[in-house]
Amino acid sequence: MIMVEEVKEVKHHKKENAVVVKENEVQPTKETEKVESKPQTPVQPVRPNYTPAPKEGKWGVAHIYSSKNDTLITITDLTGAETIAKASGGMLVKSDREEGSPYAAMQAAFKVAEDAKMKGIAFIHVRVRAPGGHLTKTPGAGAQAAIRALSRSGLRIGKIEDVTPIPTDTTKRPGGKRGRRV
Repeated sequence: MIMVEEVKEVKHHKKENAVVVKENEVQPTKETEKVESKPQTPVQPVRPNYTPAPKEGKWGVAHIYSSKNDTLITITDLTGAETIAKASGGMLVKSDREEGSPYAAMQAAFKVAEDAKMKGIAFIHVRVRAPGGHLTKTPGAGAQAAIRALSRSGLRIGKIEDVTPIPTDTTKRPGGKRGRRV
């Protein structure tokens, strides 16, 4: 940009092209004309399923049990005594082999979240459980997908904790004295 200080008037040989310049006015150059000619509209990010954070609402607890064969999602009140909504991966897919998939868990989470929002739940704590005991202590593939789906559905998550039962004593493992014979 060029600062023009003491030029009062600039005249060309034709009167149509006369340019009047006042004191201390900024004269645009060719580079700035290209930038300034574009409309300056603020661009907001596109979030198709975004719902703003709720100001008020009740708290609930989302219990997610995820094994390799199925994912069960239950939303209760804070005490765990009253069930508000429940669904499983097997309720929403046709094939038995797809019950433990992330897709089935995601669909179950969306269904449970919709039911919970209808009953006034806006915030949840999440408790993830694997089979545990002498079995596997890592949750199945549907646990992470279910948590993401609950978050995307508009429910605000307070805390996520693992409540997998871990044996503290040496109970008898399945398989007998001589172990599992293959």
